Formats: sequence, structure tokens, C-alpha cells
Amino acid sequence: MRILQFLLLLFIFNNCTNYSQVIYLAKLPNKLKEVSGLIKASDSTFWMHNDGGNKNELYLVNVKGEIVKTVTIKAKNTDWEDITSDNKGNIYVADFGNNNSTRKDLIILKIKEEDLLHQKSVEVEKIEFEYPEQHKFPPKKNDRHFDAESILYFKNHLYFFTKSRVKNDYGKTSLYRIPAKAGKYQATLIGKYENCSNKNCWITGAAISQDNAKVALLTSDSILLFTDFKDDNFFEGRLSKIDLGFSSQKEAIDFIDNNTLFISDERSHLSEGNLYKVSLAK
Repeated sequence: MRILQFLLLLFIFNNCTNYSQVIYLAKLPNKLKEVSGLIKASDSTFWMHNDGGNKNELYLVNVKGEIVKTVTIKAKNTDWEDITSDNKGNIYVADFGNNNSTRKDLIILKIKEEDLLHQKSVEVEKIEFEYPEQHKFPPKKNDRHFDAESILYFKNHLYFFTKSRVKNDYGKTSLYRIPAKAGKYQATLIGKYENCSNKNCWITGAAISQDNAKVALLTSDSILLFTDFKDDNFFEGRLSKIDLGFSSQKEAIDFIDNNTLFISDERSHLSEGNLYKVSLAK
């Protein structure tokens, strides 16, 4: 029965059929089998990267899933978890994966997109930070809330959402803010939100629409969409949940326009490692 279910799922996606609100676009290449971040480069291309343990490279990928350019980043990929961009030509790679809450070297890499487009190897500026609430490395197991996989840019600041590693509290996330410029900072706690409690509730990616009106948080099987928020506590806005119809290791998300999202998942089974489109238009 499981084999039949798998073959059915594979047939649905590979034939570009709309599955729930998700439209399959392409199978990603083996070089991106552990993709953990994507950001729009143009209407038909994206910058993508893998997570920790992989090469310190950004890949320019088209909507067919083809890599059209590879750029080496002059910084270690300790645990790259997400990527975002501003309206000033900069891209930010979040090296803040912290599964065991032991890291004291949390960092955001600031890169000029112009360099990415015209060079094969690029320099970075470093934005370093720490969580002021963390005092032990690691803390006790019931206080390991200092992992993160999600980042976005908003009004000259970077915002990131923590990922709880505490059993039965996996859906808890905290929103932090730091300036989007080189330096060393204490992250400012902005707000907290509690999703459901199992591992499907982990926040694994974040994006904000070009008009700054929508914030999308990704989980393995859904998108949490916040709108009508005031200032920068996105959790105080109106929440709607988009059921994606299937569970996989989804870790990358970005708005292509104000009503369209692209997402991807890691390749843990033959039916995954894909690029998808989600339309928010009613």
C-alpha cells in the first residue's frame, strides 16, 4: 500500500498537477538536495543554498530547476539556514542553525547581489549576534529555544524566528530583530507565537511580500500567513493558515510577487527535492 501511495504522489507532482494549493514546477538537481533557502533574483531565477555540511556556495537557479550560475561565498557554511534580501541590492545568508543551542558564533552574511552576478567568488560583511536570554551553552533540554531557520528583511532590520528543540513544545517560536548592517548585536525580542506542538509545527522558513503587507512562515505541511499587523510585531496581525496538502522537509520560501510564493523541500525521498508555486490570490 505504501508503495502505491508513493507512486501516486510521484505521478501527481511529476505531471505538474495542482495538489491542494501547491503547483509542482521542477525537480531540483542533486547539488541542491539539502536546499534550505531561496530568494527571488528575477522573475524567472532564484538564489538558493544548501544547509550545514555542504559547500559555501550560492546557486542561481531557473524555474526549470536548472543551475545557471554558481558563486563561492568567502565564508564558512557552518549551518546556513535561510536567505533574504533588501531593496538596496543586498542579500543576507543566515548562518544561525543551532540544533543543540551550543553556538556562540551566530552570524548573518551580507553580500552585494551585484557581486554575485558578475563574480565567481565574493566577499561578505558580517553581522554577528547573540540571544540575550541564553546564558548556558547548551541550556537545559527544556530551554533549548535558540535554534533558527527563518529570516526576513523589514525596514532596515533583519527579523528571525526561532525553532524550538523542546519536546512537545516544537511549535513555539520567538521573533527577534537586529540591524541589517555589520556589527555585533544583542538580538531584541519582539514577540512570541505558539503553533501546534509536534515537529510538523517547526518554523522552517520566512518571507515578506514586496509591499510589506504579508509575512509567510513555512512549516513541513503549511504556511502561516500574517497580515494587518502594525509596526514589526507580525504575530499581532491577522493569521490565516494555508494547508499545503502534504508533509515534507520544506525549508525555503519567498514571495515572487505580492500574491505568489515559491517553496522548495529537501530530498529525503524520491518524491521530494522539488520547487513549487503557491498562489494566494482568491
